[in-house]
Amino acid sequence: MTLNVGGADRVVRIIIGIVLLGLVVVGPQTWWGLVGIIPLLTGLVSY
Repeated sequence: MTLNVGGADRVVRIIIGIVLLGLVVVGPQTWWGLVGIIPLLTGLVSY
């Protein structure tokens, strides 16, 4: 299976995922912050 995420794209996805998950803890605590799981996992798995 070929990887779909490059080096810079992987870092950006991880950062966006962490920021969105951080909104759940610090921000308005809505379900939208949990959307950060998707870019975080795709960045960590590189797929």
